[in-house]
Amino acid sequence: MKSYQPKTGGQSQGNAKPVIITAALPYANGSIHIGHLFEYIQTDQFARILKLQGRNVKYCCADDTHGAPIDIKAKQLGISPEELISRFAKEHQRDFADYGIKFDSYYSTNSPENKWFSDYIFTKLKDNGHVYEKTVEQIYCPTCKRFLPDRFVKGKCPKCGAPDQYGDVCENCHSTHDTKDLIDPYCSICRSKESKPELRESKHFFFQLSKFSEELKEWITNHEGIQKEIKNQMLGFIDQGLNDWCISRDPPYFGFKIPRSDKYYYVWLDAPIGYISSYANSIGKKEGAVLSEWNVSEIIHDIGKDIVYFHLLFWPAMLHAAGIKRPDKYIVHGFVNVNKEKMSKSRGTFLTAAEFKELTDPQLLRFYFASKTSVKVADIDLDLEDFVEKINSELVSNVANFIYRCTSFLHKHFDGKTCASLDAAFLESQDKLACDILEHYNNFDLQEAVKNILTLSSQGNKYFQDNKPWNLVKENPEKAEEVLSTCLTLASRIIVLLKPIIPNLAGKWESQLNITITSFSDLSKKLVGHKINQPEIILRKLEPIKVGKDSEKNTVENKTPGFEILDLKVGIVRKAEPHPDADKLLVLQVDLGSKQIQLVAGIKRHYSLEEVIGKHIVVVSNLEPAELRGKKSEGMLLAASKDDIIGLLETPLSSAGEQVFIEGVQPSNTTITIKDFSQLKITVKAGKVVFQDKQLKTAKENIRSDKVSDGRVS
Repeated sequence: MKSYQPKTGGQSQGNAKPVIITAALPYANGSIHIGHLFEYIQTDQFARILKLQGRNVKYCCADDTHGAPIDIKAKQLGISPEELISRFAKEHQRDFADYGIKFDSYYSTNSPENKWFSDYIFTKLKDNGHVYEKTVEQIYCPTCKRFLPDRFVKGKCPKCGAPDQYGDVCENCHSTHDTKDLIDPYCSICRSKESKPELRESKHFFFQLSKFSEELKEWITNHEGIQKEIKNQMLGFIDQGLNDWCISRDPPYFGFKIPRSDKYYYVWLDAPIGYISSYANSIGKKEGAVLSEWNVSEIIHDIGKDIVYFHLLFWPAMLHAAGIKRPDKYIVHGFVNVNKEKMSKSRGTFLTAAEFKELTDPQLLRFYFASKTSVKVADIDLDLEDFVEKINSELVSNVANFIYRCTSFLHKHFDGKTCASLDAAFLESQDKLACDILEHYNNFDLQEAVKNILTLSSQGNKYFQDNKPWNLVKENPEKAEEVLSTCLTLASRIIVLLKPIIPNLAGKWESQLNITITSFSDLSKKLVGHKINQPEIILRKLEPIKVGKDSEKNTVENKTPGFEILDLKVGIVRKAEPHPDADKLLVLQVDLGSKQIQLVAGIKRHYSLEEVIGKHIVVVSNLEPAELRGKKSEGMLLAASKDDIIGLLETPLSSAGEQVFIEGVQPSNTTITIKDFSQLKITVKAGKVVFQDKQLKTAKENIRSDKVSDGRVS
């Protein structure tokens, strides 16, 4: 493949700045759900892309651990705030690992580093005249005997009138407001009807955000790393007038105490500082050195559209006032809906990361999200029907099918080794498409990248099909080997390109192809004279996924009782001879790929030795061994029968050891008896071998019967 030099951030690969890429900090009092996962998966994919470009990247995040909600929930549970955040830290990191999200630093805002940087920035702001004290009226709950944090005061939005809105921001119109401006406020902790929240005075620290209005306007207007719609939204906020920001809170409060004060830092002051602290944790250097490196790095924030006000106004103004570099790029995304509606606990569509993992392989969600990730600020719809269809038609039938048919055919006919010649013209015809994919990655446009990867794989499937290696291997084996070697090189390129999207699945394919991917430069490698490992089926098609009220029905509909006890494998008959003590029996030596077994079968009247040798048959590989007239039988071949006619089940295109399956059922590893098998009803209908109307197949073909078009399988 032609060489390609990425241009991320206007830098060439040789002199690119270090990159600090962050995702928003998850709050440490709740589980990660699929809405959260979109951002962390997306940022992980971006970080992996940059690393495969050869960039020095640190993917940093942390648990957001401070604030009154933490203190209140801990009290409700009868534990300390530290114990609460420790519990969720473990749960969050478990969930992230399950979805292949790999941080260079996953830290906590309740850390010594975060305390140091918070004090440093606060002191800088105050010394530079950007912080002042002012007595304000705040909401106080006489029942709880405490000032109420913004999120624990609810009422009608003062701007749009929406009910049950928080004290700092309206989820309906997305406007921000002062807590005391709420209409008909109430305490969401005690919900007391006897005493309503009241206004009381308290002295607090304020950051002069309004003072930076013109500077922020110029910075945002000229910033090339902010999406147009977000830029317009921020400029609209500035034009409406920015309010100074209260950056302190009254006790009781879980957080950092402000030096020489009885107040605490408001969580939105020390939470974004957690990005710097997490970076400090990743490099293990002193605070001054950390700031020096931060100031020369390319800083990328990946955030949701609900927190843009904090990240594009308050945070950059605070950094600028403290003399610290502001972010170079913002990637703002929308929300995740499920089945075209907002996630809802009542509808059963509010799914945690752990719950979704029980439904399917988390790597598949990574692929689906990538296929929906554009450069626009748009909501993502996790339509479960579309999810299943996309995985089955694109990832399984297109990509996985191409890789498996290349590797299995090469392994079967050429002992898994490529030749020294490739179809250079075909591979060169794919170069532009591969470079386009890299350019889409460079622009963080995963949706277009995935589309082009699928096109690359489709062209590989067409090339394989057009060249018909199953015919070439008989007529021109040298050409067949060249075609397969070319396909394998293309397959390796597809795996390289999929590596940042589905790293765990890509890793399994790497192992099968016996390759190691370290950077996008591996796209130029040609697999000539290369030996692959044993091919395996990595992906199978999904059954429908339903949640909520349909989930119980879904479980009943999709479960196929009985078939899961079978472990059916493709076997190739290598040797056959008559049973010395039985007129109707043949003794067969059958190759199952990883091992050879002996079968005793009653097919002597129906097949000659010449007919049966070399046949690709279906074997029950987990049947309890038995002695048949003095000869050990280590399994059972399957055949259809009707009116004294017997026809073996055949798999002519499949390799020894390949799995025979029906959709949605995984084989067990348990040994079964002939009685267990006899309780299952496998039949042949109109030439199709089926169990409960589901067709038996391998990854390459549907199973067929040799001589019987309708009958019972035994």
